[in-house]
Amino acid sequence: MIKALFFDIDGTLVSFHTHVVPASAVEAIATARAAGIKIFIATGRPTVIINNLAPLQERGLIDGYITMNGAYCFVDDEIIYKSAIPATDAHTLAHLSQTMNFPCIFVSEHAISVCQPSDEVTQVFREFLKVDHIPMATPDTVVQQEVFQISPFITVEQEADILPQLQGCESNRWFPSFADLTARGNNKQHGIDHIIRRFGIDLEETMAFGDGGNDMGMLQHAHIGIAMGNARDEVKAVADYVTDTVDNDGIAKALAHFLPQLF
Repeated sequence: MIKALFFDIDGTLVSFHTHVVPASAVEAIATARAAGIKIFIATGRPTVIINNLAPLQERGLIDGYITMNGAYCFVDDEIIYKSAIPATDAHTLAHLSQTMNFPCIFVSEHAISVCQPSDEVTQVFREFLKVDHIPMATPDTVVQQEVFQISPFITVEQEADILPQLQGCESNRWFPSFADLTARGNNKQHGIDHIIRRFGIDLEETMAFGDGGNDMGMLQHAHIGIAMGNARDEVKAVADYVTDTVDNDGIAKALAHFLPQLF
């Protein structure tokens, strides 16, 4: 029996075209939760830029959050788990951002800022994430507090060169322009483990939905992993089931397929 559903946000719950949660997904999730199934978010976004879940939040349909790709997990005001990037790695990447002149997003517990800002950063955040402004910071100031996630705007080749210099980090990439770095061991599947332990749910009672590279481990880890129809091919390859696209009622169709008794 499925007792917990985990949803990525961008490209899964929220369309990149409309930037909203489809009504069909909202109603399907409401039906599942009314039947006693817990609903959780599993996103790379930090809380400060989770700005597109109002239809779910206003109806009280979300039971908890895995944010920053598993580095920060909470339920209501209770922090279940948090794990910062080692300070030495944060300093190293801040220095590389400056010397190599690439933009880099730094996320602390309650704030987000950018070093070496660029037009590309502005475009990505405005057009794809609907975030209009990110405060600018210097490499020296951005590392004066705990950093939970760093998103450098670098190529895959640059990432391969830089990552070995960050011994305490691991990387996920869900968007071509940047990678998301967290402390080693922090990822969405690790976040699932913390959430289900808090609620007394077994892994065999979980289902996860995703579309990006940072969702692959989560889809393999959950009892049932569902890739959206708009997911990358490598994501679909590791999923147990491929549903329709986010814009074509993919979530509602998958829930009706696996939980027909509710629909």
